[in-house]
Amino acid sequence: MLEEGWEPIAVRTGADEADEEPDNVRHLAVATDPVIGPGPTVDEEAEAALPRLARHTITLADGHQVGVAVCGQGVPLVVVHGFSAEGILYAQTLSRLVDLGFRVIAVDTAGHGGTLGLPTDAQTMESYAALLGRVLDHLGVPKAVLAGHSMGGRLVTELAARQPHRAIAVILLDAIVGDTWDRMVNVFRVLPGLLVGMGATLALDTATTVPLFRDPRQALKLGRLLAPTVAGHVRRPWRLLGPAASILRSRGTKWMLERLKHERIPVFAIHGDWDVPVPIKTAKDAARRARGDLVVVERGTHSWLLKDPETLPAVMHALMKGRLGTAVLKARLEVGLDVDATREDIDAAMYPPGALVLELTPRQKVVDVEHLHRPPRYRWRVLPAR
Repeated sequence: MLEEGWEPIAVRTGADEADEEPDNVRHLAVATDPVIGPGPTVDEEAEAALPRLARHTITLADGHQVGVAVCGQGVPLVVVHGFSAEGILYAQTLSRLVDLGFRVIAVDTAGHGGTLGLPTDAQTMESYAALLGRVLDHLGVPKAVLAGHSMGGRLVTELAARQPHRAIAVILLDAIVGDTWDRMVNVFRVLPGLLVGMGATLALDTATTVPLFRDPRQALKLGRLLAPTVAGHVRRPWRLLGPAASILRSRGTKWMLERLKHERIPVFAIHGDWDVPVPIKTAKDAARRARGDLVVVERGTHSWLLKDPETLPAVMHALMKGRLGTAVLKARLEVGLDVDATREDIDAAMYPPGALVLELTPRQKVVDVEHLHRPPRYRWRVLPAR
């Protein structure tokens, strides 16, 4: 048993693709500083202990290795990253979602982070979504709030559409779904050279994610998270060819969004209105098709949630007072939990006995001091479903 205030790290089942550690890596107890975002002063940051995501590599029954990061306690919130990213890059934002009553589970998609790629003949968005479903089964997560950024938004939409019983709600973060995106993909197939321009736009957006001059301290924190990801792409750039080809070969998303509407799964399309590679019209299409809420992040580019770790938690706080909170409460009531249930009660009711995700979640003493958080950098407005 670990002592209070300590956490397990480097817990794996199966060897990591990037190194040769043995299969039986044990829990290592170390004192760690939380991964936190901007704060008023160094001394005040020390007073707040935000949760830290614990990274793991798990091995599915078919031998596929998958990278996941977990923290928190309560209702599962599954987060899927965008193209060329990985789950741990969102650590600063995700650690701030725990106090909403969520166990945050970030999953690396095939060919990204700690997850092996799929065979060439299985590199489709449908296969990527199916792998995500198998990961949740392996972890013991039968139902969750599903959130995805960019490509990840497409994957959680497809998973929820094909297996609606898994979704408490779907949160689309500058996601590549909607009529406008489907038309863009059709054009890319005819004029693949346009992909070069989109690639340059994404590279520029990523480069401006690190606020070198606006906030050097935050830039240093983001740099520490980004460095391993960038190094991995430099060593194995071919890993991104499969996901890129899968996006180009993907079929339209109209049927998925309409299925979510038919199944009455609450959908929240959160999108930056300065997103150039994935224009906000995609979110408007998605919200209309799924009869979901549209949240417009003013002056937000494609990677706004990486640039400021405070904005998405603030938006989620607001949504939890409306349809999202109602959906989470309904999911709790369905498993016999009342409004006064503790997070331990939620764990017992929402996860099967012996669920792997419970074992992988670090036991951390967290004292989150609200007044130490900076105000969100971005303003937003919510346009409810019509």
